Amino acid sequence: MNLNALKNVITFILAGGKGERLYPLTRDRTKPAVPFGGSYRIVDFTLSNCLNSNLRKLYVITQYKSLSLHRHLQLGWNIFNHEIGEFVTMVPAQQRVDASWYRGTADAIYQNLYTIEKLHPQYVLILSGDHIYKMDYGQMIRFHIEKGADMTVGVIESEKSKASHFGTVSVDDDWRIDSFKEKVKDPPPMKNDPDKTLVSMGIYVFNTKILEEVLELDSREQTEHDFGRNIVPMMVGRGDGVFAYNFKDENKKEVLYWRDVGTIEAYWEANLDLVSVAPIFNLYDQNWPIRTYQEQAPPAKFVFAQVEEGGRLGVALDSLVSSGCIISGGKVERSVLSPSVRVNSYSHVYESILMEGAEVGRRCRIRRAIIDKNVIIPPDTIIGYDPEEDRKRFYVSESGIVVIPKDTRLEEHLVHAARNTP
Repeated sequence: MNLNALKNVITFILAGGKGERLYPLTRDRTKPAVPFGGSYRIVDFTLSNCLNSNLRKLYVITQYKSLSLHRHLQLGWNIFNHEIGEFVTMVPAQQRVDASWYRGTADAIYQNLYTIEKLHPQYVLILSGDHIYKMDYGQMIRFHIEKGADMTVGVIESEKSKASHFGTVSVDDDWRIDSFKEKVKDPPPMKNDPDKTLVSMGIYVFNTKILEEVLELDSREQTEHDFGRNIVPMMVGRGDGVFAYNFKDENKKEVLYWRDVGTIEAYWEANLDLVSVAPIFNLYDQNWPIRTYQEQAPPAKFVFAQVEEGGRLGVALDSLVSSGCIISGGKVERSVLSPSVRVNSYSHVYESILMEGAEVGRRCRIRRAIIDKNVIIPPDTIIGYDPEEDRKRFYVSESGIVVIPKDTRLEEHLVHAARNTP
């Protein structure tokens, strides 16, 4: 993609969602700020895609419980040079148009049209800040320009059986969208594969003038003010040039990787996939680096190698272990540890996600759990082995994943003693 063309693009990243299906991880933070993969936040993947695509004019629209997101962006993404027109600017809800907060994705952009008018871009790229994937947005913008489109929607091929939670499209032979349906049980099939459909990724490229026009029209109507539910169907219905861009994955694997980690199950599975010998999503690709902010911390440390019967063995197997972690005589398997986690002697952590500052006391047994930041697990605690007992104390997902919210302090008398459990 010509870099001069990218200078005529400004990017909005929608990062204000509540992420209700990801509760209680979103109890104290917006979904894009939820930690992922040990060292990252979910929003880092969209921001890194922008950086790797040479897009340097970024507005991050925030609203719901955005303090930790603002802090993360300020510390980790203050890397652009304003003197040459580069920036990452946070845009909280300001009631700039009327007395309402952002009422939907389209309204969030509508309330910030003044930022577009100030810079006079030729194109506007709109992204979601809560998906995990690698994509060169420059290729999509080039497609948009070559088609002479008014709007282009990023889409990915999906099994029809898995598409009911997304917007789906059908296209003609030129990839022009002839129908757009939001979250339907029977989505339109692809012409070359009736078992698949094209799913909207929540990625949009607009010609600036058409974006301003349709947002102004939508603002006068009683709608949900949402791109998928309202703007795209309106533009398709009135015959605008709305095209679909088929996702090209920079992850460079046989299977396309795009994940909406919007549920506890999806979030846990996406994290645990990273500990595989050859994970589908590659964090180690030097040609497409994922950037984040990490506090200064010492190297991870594994201590005690008393392998005799009853001895202590500090070890992590098939796991991601971040800086500052201390595995002090405990065993960690198939797990993801954020910075400064401590696992003490004789404990066993299995298929779990432990976030920054979490500490596991001695003789604990933890399985299929997500333990949020700064949670202290007392000695002899058992989590993930007795669903009924877990539900008395913690949030437990439909599939039995235990989630302990940020800063929880467990009382000693509420825990099960490991030595008394079969």
